[in-house]
Amino acid sequence: MKIQVIKQRTLWWTVSTAIIVVGFLSMLISWQQFGSPLRPSLDFVGGTRLQLELACAATDTCEGPIDPSTVRQILAEQGLEGSSIQVVGDQQQALSVRTSTLATDEREALIQSLSDELGAFDPNLIQIDTVGPTLGRQIFTSGLLALGASFLGIMVYISLRFQTDFAAFAILALVHDVLVTMGVFSLLGLLFNVEVDSLFIVALLTIVGFSVNDTVVIYDRVRETIQANPTHHINDIVDEAVNQTLTRSINTTATTLLPLIGIFLFGGDTLKFFALALIVGFMAGVYSSVFVASSLLAFWRERTGFAYVSTLPEAEPADSSP
Repeated sequence: MKIQVIKQRTLWWTVSTAIIVVGFLSMLISWQQFGSPLRPSLDFVGGTRLQLELACAATDTCEGPIDPSTVRQILAEQGLEGSSIQVVGDQQQALSVRTSTLATDEREALIQSLSDELGAFDPNLIQIDTVGPTLGRQIFTSGLLALGASFLGIMVYISLRFQTDFAAFAILALVHDVLVTMGVFSLLGLLFNVEVDSLFIVALLTIVGFSVNDTVVIYDRVRETIQANPTHHINDIVDEAVNQTLTRSINTTATTLLPLIGIFLFGGDTLKFFALALIVGFMAGVYSSVFVASSLLAFWRERTGFAYVSTLPEAEPADSSP
């Protein structure tokens, strides 16, 4: 069964627009709360994060879950009112506190105060991470520069291999994928306190590379079909090209998602949300390549008078010399 990309392009554009608008609204709310469109981790803002678990949790002898208000009161007594508190674990007997950068004696004093009020913590499960604000800004800036450089390189490559309008819509599809992924993680930050770290930038760069690969495959087939059938309408050409490459796109994405789902489910906390970012981005990437980039190209060429006439460079003639 063939899909009709062009006939239903309004549907594809509406779905993408709705997802991006919801993501933008979420990012605006996040900006008001965190000063950033996504909930940033220590990698970007700097500070100290304490991860503690009650010792009684191992023997299931705790009297009850940790009370966040009690933790907040202890932090306020030590001048750390603006700290972020998250009670975690199945029984709500573990604690994650993110606060301003603390010296060693300040960390020990805070842990002792929390222990006196909540109970003893398991010393083997205490984790302390500290990142300076200068390093956090450097990581953020380097990540943005890497992302910008990748977009520029992709635009130059596609412009040279295809044409400027191909490159413009390919970049638009990549922006779509990045915005969808950021929107999803902005919502997760608001609803479930999910933070983004330097691995999230790595995930965005990986998503960009994967997505443009699908787009290039479809565009390559569009170019071949135009050269083989220059009198066909661009809408028919795009539909044919998408359907010819659809199986390949689905198979490639599915085989990539399977190990990522495994990492998300069994890879531990360090890689869990990195894998989730890739899952969201790859799904958005195949969607944008098949339904957004291709339909926008057809719409543009139809509106600019190139629905039947290809302005692509002609293929070089084969060498007929002996």
